[in-house]
Amino acid sequence: MADTTRESDQILRAAGQSLQVQRDGGTHRPASSIGLGSADLKAQHLARKLVQVGAGVVGVLIAAGVIGAIIDGIGFWGVMVTALAVAAVVGVVSTRKIKVPRRADLKKGDARAMVGRTELWLEHQRAALPAPAARIVDQLGLQLDALGLQLETIDPAHPSLNDVRELVGEYIPETIENYRRIPAHLRQEQHAGKTADERLTESLGKLSGEVDRVTRRLAEGALDELAIKSRYLDYRFGGPEALEDKR
Repeated sequence: MADTTRESDQILRAAGQSLQVQRDGGTHRPASSIGLGSADLKAQHLARKLVQVGAGVVGVLIAAGVIGAIIDGIGFWGVMVTALAVAAVVGVVSTRKIKVPRRADLKKGDARAMVGRTELWLEHQRAALPAPAARIVDQLGLQLDALGLQLETIDPAHPSLNDVRELVGEYIPETIENYRRIPAHLRQEQHAGKTADERLTESLGKLSGEVDRVTRRLAEGALDELAIKSRYLDYRFGGPEALEDKR
C-alpha cells in the first residue's frame, strides 16, 4: 500500500511539473499582458485548466485504485499505464489556449468586461504591428486599465458609456483591422503622402489621447466631490495653519 501511495505521489508531482512546463511555454515564457484586464482573463483561464487537470488526475487515480482493488494490485505495467494516462490528461488540458475574442464580440456585455476583452484582443494583434504602433498598444493597455477602474464605479446609464463602447469596442479594433487587411509588402509604400505604418501609428496615437480624455471626463465627478469635501474640511477644521496652531 505504501508503494502505491509513493507511486501516486510521484505521478502527481510529474503531472504538476508537466503542467508548469506547459504554462511556461516550454523553454520560452509567453509575452506579458498589456493590462490587468487581459491578465485577469488569462488567470481565469489558467485556473480553469488547473481545475480540469486536477479533476482528470484524480479521476485516473481513482480508476486505477478501483481496478487495483478488483484485481488485487495493478502492478508495474498498471502504474505505467496510469502515469501515461495522467500525462495525457495534463498534456491535453494544458495545451488548450485561451480563446481570443472575436472582433464582433468585443462590444458585448458590460463595459468593464469589454475593456478586458479588448486588451486580450489587442495582445494578439501586437505582433503583426510595426514597432511604433506596438508601443502605443502597450500604452493603451495601461490606459484601458485606468478606464476599467473608472467603469467599475460609473452608473450604467452614464451617457459617456456610449462613447467608451464606440472608442474601445469599435474604433480601436477597426483601425487595426483596416491596417491588417493591407498586404504586408504594401504597408511601407507611400500612399497619399504617408505609409500605412505611419497612418496606423498616427491613428492609434489619436485614439490613445481620446482614451485619456474619456477617462478624465469620467473622473470629473469624483474630482469635484473630493474638492468639495476638502473645502468643507478646511471650513470645518481649518486649513494647515490652523492644524499647526493646535499642536
